[in-house]
Amino acid sequence: MPPLNKSAPRFFFSLLVVTVSLLPIFALEAQEGRLFKPLAFTKTFAMAAAAVLSVTLVPALMVLFVRGRIAPESRNPINRALVWIYRPVIRLVLRAKWLTVLLAVVTLAGAAIPALRLGSEFMPNLNEGTLFYIPTTLPGLSVTKAAELLQTQNRIIKSFPEVASVWGKAGRAQTATDPAPIVMFETIINLKPEDRWRSGMTFDKLVTEMDASLQFPGVSNAWTMPIKARIDMFSTGIRTPVGVKIFGKDFKELERIAREIEAILRAVPGTASAYAERVNSGYFLEIAPDRDRIARYGLSVESVQRTVALAMGAETVMATVEGRERYTVVMRYPRDVRGDPEAIASEVLFPLPSGAAVPLGDIARVEHTQGPTAIRTEDGQLAVYVFVDIRDRDLGGYVRKAQLAVATHVTFTSGYYATWSGQFEYLERARKRMIIIVPATLLITFLLLYLNFRRLSDTLIVMLSLPFSLVGGLWFMDWMGFNMSVAAAVGFIALAGVAAETGVVMLIYLHQALGETRTRCEAEGRVLSSADLHHAIMVGAVNRVRPKIMTVTAIMAGLLPILWSVGVGSEVMQRIAVPMIGGMVSSTILTLIVIPALFALVHELGAASSNSRPKRKGSTFAIKRQ
Repeated sequence: MPPLNKSAPRFFFSLLVVTVSLLPIFALEAQEGRLFKPLAFTKTFAMAAAAVLSVTLVPALMVLFVRGRIAPESRNPINRALVWIYRPVIRLVLRAKWLTVLLAVVTLAGAAIPALRLGSEFMPNLNEGTLFYIPTTLPGLSVTKAAELLQTQNRIIKSFPEVASVWGKAGRAQTATDPAPIVMFETIINLKPEDRWRSGMTFDKLVTEMDASLQFPGVSNAWTMPIKARIDMFSTGIRTPVGVKIFGKDFKELERIAREIEAILRAVPGTASAYAERVNSGYFLEIAPDRDRIARYGLSVESVQRTVALAMGAETVMATVEGRERYTVVMRYPRDVRGDPEAIASEVLFPLPSGAAVPLGDIARVEHTQGPTAIRTEDGQLAVYVFVDIRDRDLGGYVRKAQLAVATHVTFTSGYYATWSGQFEYLERARKRMIIIVPATLLITFLLLYLNFRRLSDTLIVMLSLPFSLVGGLWFMDWMGFNMSVAAAVGFIALAGVAAETGVVMLIYLHQALGETRTRCEAEGRVLSSADLHHAIMVGAVNRVRPKIMTVTAIMAGLLPILWSVGVGSEVMQRIAVPMIGGMVSSTILTLIVIPALFALVHELGAASSNSRPKRKGSTFAIKRQ
């Protein structure tokens, strides 16, 4: 082990690099920040505690418990096996250094294949164990028909053996925070434990079967999770993965554009459903008082409005007490009268001062009209939403195709424009933040490494470990069928810090071995030869292979249980673990094979450059080729 007074600062620098690599996670905001910042804080505090304990408690414990005869590493069977495998590999690498570097570059370039195949999404679907079914019908649906349709849908859903219970509602609840219209249903589907599902049934397959069984004319289906849906609605107002917000000044033009976009998006591959709000399709009963006639009969507008409110909307006239129970009694006209404009005009009577009565139709205009079902504004402008549910397609790739289709086929009137929202809005926010913070983090890491090694060559060698660590992570993600998401980005960020740390450790061992060899050559009064350089690399790399493999094995052992985990939250954790597991494999290969080759090339080229320049008095840096 290198002496503590020489190597400890560099080991501490490697821990600092790992901590700095977590800066992009600390820079996340909103949902992703609240989800992953605790992970970054936990890792940072754990590393700080480990660093302090390694120089305080561990040496004291070693004095107390590490006693007696200590067997050398050469007697360890695992170490002997690792050295037996690794020694011929490093010999071959030192004989073909340029070929090794060329193969490494080709491997790095080959990572473009999985990178181009990976889709993008904000966050993988978090299985909450409960489904949230949100169908939407066209305007004009009565309360009775809405109840019938809701019951029919619930019966179909309950027929699936994986369903434990179904609860649905049409319209809004008794709360001001629920503006849902009567045409929007919300159904909570509680599922049985997965061990009681049919053989071969998966969550996605179950949703697909339910969606196929719930195809009704004029009904647009959307599937999500209860908690996720509420968060999305409160954050962006969009309850589906993708939403299009159209802004303008006139509802009729907004609805025209929204319907065009709906028709275009239905043809985009990956669209499960698309529904544009019908803002001008609401049916209303309009009663417009005729002030001249009201005055002619000696009535007031206020009395007319009060009578209409009593007849149509109901008014409490008394309360009855039945024992300990109290009930209010309301009065209004029967439904047959209230639903017919002609009956309202003839049956609703107003008493006159003379004792006669005049029908409502003589003093007001009563008719059915159409108008906006709801008035939605955002940023001071009228807005209409298009809700889009997607299936079997990554979020980022779908939106790119959809944006191209809309830009090609939809013409916007001057003053009208559309923005893309939903989870895509979260994805764009995180991507813009990463574009700024990741390069800044790489620059800080580069400066820290340069302050550590004081050599540009060593700094670049360690920085090279970062893209090589991505190679294995990208291939493993492609093999698992995962999309790039914020969770996967967190895994790659954590991987980068560990990869830089292993590179620093390898260079520490190589420099220590080279320093010992150079000291021995100076004591023997000869110049460091290429054979001495290769011997130093063999000592620094081969004789220290066990601690390097131990580090990688410990990390992999901690990640594999996460990869195999199931249950709520496992989808997110797997996206973090997969890049790290694949990246640790490629990073280990780089550390054990490519870094020694680069180390040898850098020192041989540096020696050749020094030998070609006039030697200064007292200069001893040279490598003699044999």
